[in-house]
Amino acid sequence: MMKRFSITIVAAFVSISLFAQKGDIAIGGNVSYGTEIENVGFGAKGQYNFTDAIRGEVSFDYFLKKNYVSMWDINFNAHYLFPITDKIKLYPLAGFTFTNWSVSYSEEFFSISGTESRFGANLGGGFQYDVSDNFILNAEVKYQLISDFDQAVFSIGAAYRF
Repeated sequence: MMKRFSITIVAAFVSISLFAQKGDIAIGGNVSYGTEIENVGFGAKGQYNFTDAIRGEVSFDYFLKKNYVSMWDINFNAHYLFPITDKIKLYPLAGFTFTNWSVSYSEEFFSISGTESRFGANLGGGFQYDVSDNFILNAEVKYQLISDFDQAVFSIGAAYRF
């Protein structure tokens, strides 16, 4: 009796966890433009839906070198999804960022290099279009509040949802 009950409980938890994971995880990439770095960046992201409306996202962006300066960031954001139609969602976002700025310049008799890292906050919003059950497109704008390095970041991206 106890063995049968234990097997039933385990089967129920496995069924619930399999159901809960369906469509809850997405990975993707994006192309961005940062207003302070004044250049294009490329990134990768992972998303997890905690509920139908609340999603967490971890992302990494690398902005190409311009005028001897390069930059990358790691972001931890939360999205609150507002469904407009079955395929379209709008979301505000809030979160944290860690940025790293590097400068490197060298001539024959002179060189300079340095790195500065800072923590900051992200505030913004986005638009998501569900192309299919597994493929989504999005556009997003966020403002990174970082001491001496504030910038707006405009992004377009795609993700595959599992």
